[in-house]
Amino acid sequence: MQLWQIIAIVVIVAIVAAAVGWMVYRQRRSRYLRERFGPEYDRTVTEFGDRGRAESELANREQRIRNLKVRPLSFENREKFRAQWKQTQALFVDDPPRAVDAADNLLTDIMRVRGYSADNAYDRVADISAAYPRHATNYRLAGEIVSRHHRGSASTEDLRSAFIHYRALFDDILGGEDEELKRAS
Repeated sequence: MQLWQIIAIVVIVAIVAAAVGWMVYRQRRSRYLRERFGPEYDRTVTEFGDRGRAESELANREQRIRNLKVRPLSFENREKFRAQWKQTQALFVDDPPRAVDAADNLLTDIMRVRGYSADNAYDRVADISAAYPRHATNYRLAGEIVSRHHRGSASTEDLRSAFIHYRALFDDILGGEDEELKRAS
């Protein structure tokens, strides 16, 4: 065999090995992101219309959360927010629309204190989808209900659903001693 033939074979083997390595990497990344984000993975793929772009977006969200200086709430802040939640919950009986708006604002306040992006609605949803992926869909649904309410087309039952969605996120985002264990799983 001539030297150029050996070099050609080595180059071809290297290209094939790189392609196989790239495919294995992409499959593992896809599997990891699908497991990590759950329904948010499928929603993002549908939104972007391209799996690669969607996976890049999800990976960017996850990296962004890692880079944030997310802090646990102090005991005092946790108790203050719990008391505000109880007031908000009591308000629901007499004024569901105002209670749902207050719940949304309270979640935004907690996110701000914890160090998440809270001022921009898109960033807020992106942070929730990365930090609390099992709540992302319901948080979006609650936001849609609030928007419909502001347009005058949400029923009291719709508002109750939004409030329940907010409550589930509130319980997790409030945190506590076992928060790191919850977020890691």
